[in-house]
Amino acid sequence: MTGFRRILAPAMFLTALAVFTLFSPELTRQMGLDPLAEHIRIGQRLGAYLGVAWFLSRIADMFLTDFRPRNRPVPKLLRDLLTAVLFLIALISGGMLLMGHSAGSALAGSGVVLALIGFAIRNVVADTLSGIALGLEAPFRIGDWVDIEALARGRVVEIGWRTTRLLTRDSTYVILPNSQISRQRIVNYSAPRPDFRAQMEITLDHTVPVGRAVSVLSHALQNTPLIKQSPPPDVRIQAIGSDGIRYALRYWLDRFDHEIDARDAIWQQVDTALRLSGISLPSRRVRVLEEFEHVASPTNLNTQSFCVGSKQ
Repeated sequence: MTGFRRILAPAMFLTALAVFTLFSPELTRQMGLDPLAEHIRIGQRLGAYLGVAWFLSRIADMFLTDFRPRNRPVPKLLRDLLTAVLFLIALISGGMLLMGHSAGSALAGSGVVLALIGFAIRNVVADTLSGIALGLEAPFRIGDWVDIEALARGRVVEIGWRTTRLLTRDSTYVILPNSQISRQRIVNYSAPRPDFRAQMEITLDHTVPVGRAVSVLSHALQNTPLIKQSPPPDVRIQAIGSDGIRYALRYWLDRFDHEIDARDAIWQQVDTALRLSGISLPSRRVRVLEEFEHVASPTNLNTQSFCVGSKQ
């Protein structure tokens, strides 16, 4: 019943206009308005264009209102844009009729004018349509921590039809066009839940038994603040390479903005645990060629090995 009420007014207008058009020739003769007959017919066509645009906009509004992807209402901006386009086509067609063009050429001309306008504001249209798509899909909401690939990482503070605004962890205010966001991979650290698992890697020497290394690193994680202990953190072997055994320290955080502080706290605990246990990071041996004066052949090259730095 509500949908019928929406289309009742434009339907009545079109019906009244059709009745008037049917009897207008006779009424024009009786009232002596024959010189204005052509103008009356143009006015009828203009009224028909506007009436059809009104009727179609109500039909589209009914469909889009009932169409709820993922239980989310269609943004009102999309319905308003569709209504504006329909009425703009009707007005342009009516204006071309007043200039003496036929109905077919008026409709075709209105399409050309709309195409030119769309080309002139194509960036604005692309941003707006992308904003509508983001509103329908809702990949993030205000307050979510997101990572938009190759663009920015931060907390969403505002979602507009043309732009989305982020506040980074460095308190930098970033304004991104929606058309650029829609083309990038989006990682939402706040959905479906705000907690997420992060990971750090460290490489230890082959001489350190795996069981001992895992025990020491796990103890360091258990003593680290900011990270969640339920689910518990764990340590996994990533790879065994020529430079040592690489371990992954996996842990859970309840908020993305704690990541940097948690990472710093973990490294401090790991450093303390390694020093107390007497475990050192693997050293890399580099072969250095010393060239003596008057080099004439490879026999003049003396090779020495040096043990340099710690490598993670």
